[in-house]
Amino acid sequence: MKRVDAGRKGLIVAAVLAAAVAALWWSTRTRIVYTTEPIARADIESSVTAIGTLQPRRYVDVGAQVSGQITRLRVAAGDTVAKGDLLVEIDPSVQRASVEAGHAQLAGLRAQLAEQQAHHRLAGQQLERQKQLSADEATRLEDLQNAEAEFAATAARMAYLKAQIDQTQATLQADVARLGYTRIYAPMAGTVVSVAAREGQTLNATYQTPDILRIADLSGMTVWTEVSEADVRRVKPGMPVYFTTLGGSETGAARRWQSRLRQVLPAPAQTAASAATGAVPTPVIKAVTYTALFDVDNQDGELMPQMTAQVVFVAARAENAVAVPLSALGTDAQGSSARVLGADGQPETRSLRLGARSRHQVEVLEGLQAGERLVTGEQRVGGGPDWLQW
Repeated sequence: MKRVDAGRKGLIVAAVLAAAVAALWWSTRTRIVYTTEPIARADIESSVTAIGTLQPRRYVDVGAQVSGQITRLRVAAGDTVAKGDLLVEIDPSVQRASVEAGHAQLAGLRAQLAEQQAHHRLAGQQLERQKQLSADEATRLEDLQNAEAEFAATAARMAYLKAQIDQTQATLQADVARLGYTRIYAPMAGTVVSVAAREGQTLNATYQTPDILRIADLSGMTVWTEVSEADVRRVKPGMPVYFTTLGGSETGAARRWQSRLRQVLPAPAQTAASAATGAVPTPVIKAVTYTALFDVDNQDGELMPQMTAQVVFVAARAENAVAVPLSALGTDAQGSSARVLGADGQPETRSLRLGARSRHQVEVLEGLQAGERLVTGEQRVGGGPDWLQW
């Protein structure tokens, strides 16, 4: 009986040792732990970002067409003007003198024409008498010829004076117009956004028109955006676009303005990125950009000229889409793929059909469902002594 009890105790001890070894192996075995995250729905936006500058949609630079001193500047920057309002007065002395001289010259020419008309009538009467005398053979042929020549000469002098009168009238009209240019009126309604001249300043309009001020209609703005040559193929007229300006609103959140792209100018706007100076020429590295234009309403006056716009062109947009991180995508024979955790806790690879993508996420059209666990990583853990690795 004692031997039987000892045998049972040995079996029990062996069983306990085996269970302990099994438990130790199970706890220290090498296994793979998967990092997962639930697949959720999100709004995905494929976009092109750029920086733009705000300019008035309609504006005009008001300049002087005549030279002279500014005697009165009736507006200042920030003033609102209506079309036809008087803006600037220039000293009209020279232009007025030219107009008066033209009137005097025109009067003198008209007096000379009246004199020639009288001579012409007299020459005609003398010619008629010479013709009658010649018919009666009571005058010389030479006298008749002289009368004919005098009649033709007075007619020619009259024609010359008429031409001079027409020329003087044209010159006078130009002088009158230049006299009118000494008073400059607003060509459009809007706001005076800048003034480049002052009262007392002398303007020289001989070679080019000097700008005095700029009037702009600030109710509508155009955003001039510089798009990189790497992104310009993705930017198409008619596509949605929105932008924000630097700084927030009174509530602290940045206001967003919406619009649609009007056009992309075909000629590139090349900006020199660097240039070297010195005896040895160095190639200039240039960043090539293209100008994209779109318009936005500004009825509330929140936008101002020369503001910087942070522009986003929306190439594609998917709302409430099944979204996964781009970093979790792989490739297979069909194209893109991703791994999800199956019902058995093991990963399985799915082929995907993708849609819109942002910088970090992509829309999944086929292959995954919201709520599934997406495998984003894996790690080997465990491993005990070598005598346990069998």
